[in-house]
Amino acid sequence: MNTAARRIGRTLALVLPVVLVLSGTLAVTRVPWASPSAESQILTASSDRASTHATHRAPHELLRDRLLAELQEKNPSVALTHLQAATAERPSLAQHCASIARALGRAAVAKYGGVGRAQAYARPVCDTSFASGITQAYR
Repeated sequence: MNTAARRIGRTLALVLPVVLVLSGTLAVTRVPWASPSAESQILTASSDRASTHATHRAPHELLRDRLLAELQEKNPSVALTHLQAATAERPSLAQHCASIARALGRAAVAKYGGVGRAQAYARPVCDTSFASGITQAYR
């Protein structure tokens, strides 16, 4: 009798947590979403949108990403002009200006495939850090 009770206890100790985790996971995977026409949508753990709202990014990181995207869409001159305007508008971004300009320089070399064309857009924004980024990317 004692062995049977132990065996049942061990089985429950192994199976019960698995059942609880699975039932909890299945209960939260169906979430009524913003669309009123759809009854529900499945939200997976690997969803791209699941963690984007939870992370908080610094203003200089947001500015850098926006300017890098702008450089890809237009040209480095437009991105440098907006960098200069952003640092003038928000002086707290001035300490990050050089690193952002270097990142723009490296991205310009990657976009144009060489130093010559990227260097044509160089301007004295943030103490010529754009040109420094171009030379760093070329090495």
